[in-house]
Amino acid sequence: MEYKINAKDLGISTKISVEVCNLLRNKQVKKAQQILERVIEKKQAVPYRRYKREIPHRAGKMAAGRYPIKVSKVILKILKGGAAGAQNQGLSSELFIGHISAHKAGNQWHYGRMRRRRMKKTHINIILKEKQNDRKTDNKQKD
Repeated sequence: MEYKINAKDLGISTKISVEVCNLLRNKQVKKAQQILERVIEKKQAVPYRRYKREIPHRAGKMAAGRYPIKVSKVILKILKGGAAGAQNQGLSSELFIGHISAHKAGNQWHYGRMRRRRMKKTHINIILKEKQNDRKTDNKQKD
């Protein structure tokens, strides 16, 4: 079973969202929420692997990294709502992030600006999945 979440037109940077999504992919929801809370508290940096020009190194096993607080707050809110919705649909609490991706949305003009500035908009897609039992353990239990 899986639970899909589509968040549209979020006012966050697409490039930073891609880096945060890469950090959270294939993690358990509870663990991902803890990671995002640590990023918000500036105790854990998000490694930047793709969009990393002129970004300083951080302590630990990563090279370039930052603390994207705004993006982390938005994705944490989406994950909490998605986990609650999945449990409401009958899925177990042992969920993991099977798919997470950030895509660029259509840019909207700032109201009243004449200098051609546009707002940053992002779509985020998340699929939460239940943990599957291994077939080997199922076959052993049948014998």
